[in-house]
Amino acid sequence: MDRGGRRGGGMVGLLLLQALSEYGRLDRKPPFTAGLIAANTLLYLRPKFLDPILPTLNQVWFNPHLIVKNKDLKRLILSALYHTGEPHLVYNMLSLLWKGIQLESAMGSVEFATMIAALLGMSQGITLLLAKFLLLFDYERAYYNEYAVGFSGVLFAMKVVLYSQSDSYTYVHGLMVPARYAAWAELALIQMLVPGVSFLGHLGGILAGISYLYLRSARSGVNPCVKIMRGVTHLLCWPLRFLNGICLRPSSGRVFGRGTLQGGETPGVWSCEACTYENPSLSSVCEMCGAESNGDGFTPTSSSTSRSESISLEELRQRRVQRFG
Repeated sequence: MDRGGRRGGGMVGLLLLQALSEYGRLDRKPPFTAGLIAANTLLYLRPKFLDPILPTLNQVWFNPHLIVKNKDLKRLILSALYHTGEPHLVYNMLSLLWKGIQLESAMGSVEFATMIAALLGMSQGITLLLAKFLLLFDYERAYYNEYAVGFSGVLFAMKVVLYSQSDSYTYVHGLMVPARYAAWAELALIQMLVPGVSFLGHLGGILAGISYLYLRSARSGVNPCVKIMRGVTHLLCWPLRFLNGICLRPSSGRVFGRGTLQGGETPGVWSCEACTYENPSLSSVCEMCGAESNGDGFTPTSSSTSRSESISLEELRQRRVQRFG
């Protein structure tokens, strides 16, 4: 989280180029990560068609005093999606791009989305509780009245989840540290090197990541949130799957009626030589003209063939009319 800043220029274009470059190298493009980056960027840029309906920055600052006093859930949630300047936005979105690609590719989009929702709510809630707790002590710097925005609390939580099972080492601002302690090292270094950052916001994110891992390991069975979201996603995607089956169905294969079999015989059907209708293998009589097949149900017998050759078109029409009305 950041407590202040000014808008720069041109850095959003660099973010777009970096995101396109990273996604271009991937076989599977993580959609939820791209959606999160797009949402944060749109909220910062505030295009004209969205400006009338979007809250302003002053309406969403994360301020524990105002959240508790007014029971303002808008500040509690939306403050994580707003940024004070282009450097703040671009730094957070590049971090989200790197972490999101790895986590979403490993977890799947649905589970990743539920994790992000949980980490966002938990990190903001824990930060609020920490500020309320510190109010009991007489601090010169009043965390309870601090203003902050930004996605970095969730990013700290994602880093905890990403490195939770790692035994390797990673670099944090030039220092090599054990990967599973990278979030704690970054918390200390950023607080010392970068002025105007929210210590409680970052700490709340780390504690949210630890809490999420504990709850995930403690529960048994399928996460009900994941199950619900998979059901909703399956329902919403049904029309696309239906159209895909109609429009993109390959032309090769079995064609019922007066058609041909491409690439040889198709198992489970036999073609009538009298009318070329394809019948199920369980049927010994052509459902269209009444000609018989042999015992294996795939080719007509010689007798039926000779008989079918002598059938005139008018007799074949009469048989169809008599059979199907």
